[in-house]
Amino acid sequence: MSTTAVVNPGRPQRFGHRRSQQFTERVIAAVLFGCAAVTVLTTVGIVVILFSEGLSFFREIHPVDFLTGTRWTPASGNFGVLPLILGTLMIAVGASFISIPVGTLSAIFLAEYASPKVRSIIKPILEVLAGIPTIVYGFFALTFITPLLRDSWLPDVGIFNALSAMIVVGIMTVPMVSSISDDSLRAVPESLREAAYGVGATKFEVITRVTFPSALSGIVASYILAISRAVGETMAVTVAAGATPHLTLNPLESVQTMTAYIVQVTQGEAPHGTIEFRTIFAIAMTLFAMTMIMNLLSARIVSKFRERYE
Repeated sequence: MSTTAVVNPGRPQRFGHRRSQQFTERVIAAVLFGCAAVTVLTTVGIVVILFSEGLSFFREIHPVDFLTGTRWTPASGNFGVLPLILGTLMIAVGASFISIPVGTLSAIFLAEYASPKVRSIIKPILEVLAGIPTIVYGFFALTFITPLLRDSWLPDVGIFNALSAMIVVGIMTVPMVSSISDDSLRAVPESLREAAYGVGATKFEVITRVTFPSALSGIVASYILAISRAVGETMAVTVAAGATPHLTLNPLESVQTMTAYIVQVTQGEAPHGTIEFRTIFAIAMTLFAMTMIMNLLSARIVSKFRERYE
């Protein structure tokens, strides 16, 4: 009795197709891993360079003198960074008084009140602000905001002043607050709103007592990220606020931020290898620590107040 082997002609083809898919998946995984590795290595490289160059500065200047000194004139041997830190924080805090309320109210309007047609118009316009080069914001402050302040109620304001820098950086960071807050508000389940309406709540009560508290973690995170963005802003504050390291709280005077000083030194005013040149790495270390603390604070707030919906 003879037996005939039945061969499925599709099996080798399916096996070869499966091997091809597995190879493709391995290639994709390798490419993604390479991209992630480049990001990590870039961050590590930045940190290593900052600390290696910054520590060489602190071998000559004590960190306590650097962090507590009130005069910043490296050419004269004064390395107190407090005027630069104060100028940076003054710009960031002043900008937050504009970006936080305007961005939050814009987000509430877009998420809760605007019709789809109005939202489709306003949302892209707000996001266009994030794409404008920062140097353009700086010249806008110098040629429009400062003359406007002089011609209105502040005739004694200088050409370079902290107030115009606060205003322009606040305008610049509005899209960040608005976009992230809007996404957080729209992520709140519609069932929560309907439940509140079902017990007789008004729209204002639903927003203030249900929607806004439920999205609070994302909204607060947007605030901290916007402040971090203002702390790290460079060209706008360099053009608008000037380059005078004053230890002052008067927003009508010229101030210098940490980023503006880095720009000044990298333009060639200090020879490479001198202690004046190494000050940029010490300031960059300080700026890196400030922004890292803000980002860690943002992550902690998000994890603590995050609402999870099933």
